[in-house]
Amino acid sequence: MTDWQPLSIIPAFRPAGGSVPPPLPPNAANFDMPQRSKPMGEDPAMRWLMPVGRSGWAIAAGYLGLFGLVILPAPIALIVSIIAIWHIKKSKSTGKPLHGMGRAIFGLIVGILGTVALVIFAVSAAASHR
Repeated sequence: MTDWQPLSIIPAFRPAGGSVPPPLPPNAANFDMPQRSKPMGEDPAMRWLMPVGRSGWAIAAGYLGLFGLVILPAPIALIVSIIAIWHIKKSKSTGKPLHGMGRAIFGLIVGILGTVALVIFAVSAAASHR
């Protein structure tokens, strides 16, 4: 804008006491944000906060593992977890390895436990109807 003026010349915007704040340092206008040393998917803190760089299969396995605690989706959690582990291991040979092995293993463990519980329940229900 050609007629730009500092805000401090308008009386309503002056600080109390009439003092004017000191000017900005000369290099303040050229201030740049520091560049990230790693891509977002490779930063462990960002992977902890957001699902960046993770296998979609691993995310699904983790949630199915949580739902697998109610037994019914446990076999699905087991299958998706096996696919997730395979997907993550396969991605290690590419230029962009995926993360999320912890979620995949969680889904695998809960899937195994839930599937075993489901089989025991089914066998005991079948035996009680004889």
